[in-house]
Amino acid sequence: MGMGLKRHYLAFINILLAVYILLPLFAPVLMKTGQVNVADVIYKLYKPLCHQLAYRSFFLFGEQAMYPRELAGIEGLITYETATGLDGEDMAAASAFRGNEQIGYKTALCQRDLAIYASLLLFGLVFALNGRKLKPLHWLVWLILALGPMGLDGLSQLISQMNIPALSWFAMRESTPFLRVVTGVMFGWFTAWFGLPSIEEIINEKKQTNKTLSVTLKGN
Repeated sequence: MGMGLKRHYLAFINILLAVYILLPLFAPVLMKTGQVNVADVIYKLYKPLCHQLAYRSFFLFGEQAMYPRELAGIEGLITYETATGLDGEDMAAASAFRGNEQIGYKTALCQRDLAIYASLLLFGLVFALNGRKLKPLHWLVWLILALGPMGLDGLSQLISQMNIPALSWFAMRESTPFLRVVTGVMFGWFTAWFGLPSIEEIINEKKQTNKTLSVTLKGN
């Protein structure tokens, strides 16, 4: 790692995260302004990175910011099925659907992914403003606070919808936008807390080792 990258690695990471987050938000703006071909590039670019299911994504410029499936059981919101006329079980259609003038246009990253990367960026900014003085989170704390909530929410949803006879007692459920955002934020924040201070410590240790080696060589 070059000296310049060592010195500015955090700024590089934060800028990369900012661009990564802003592009998916820019896609519905392009759709709204009629720049469909440009928006299509962004959607396709992020497609291998996210399922882009419409009922698990945020929408801009429409009646609601989200359209959860009927299975989520959220009162007061128009469901995905009602808003689009599509079958909530058809994942291919939900992934391909990008929106329209009435209900708005979806972001190119789903709710949980946006929450993850936004919280990664937020911690990166806090870490920079703090002078990179925060200590790394213990791996066990990271496991419990980052992976635990998201794993519980995501796996319980997945297992409940797999129609496994041995798990027929397991109540079918669909996560909510609130839970996706909260668990995504927790995963991103605590992952950044575990990772960025660890990188800082490694860089500082190498600096100290190089200094010690340099002094030793000069002494000889």
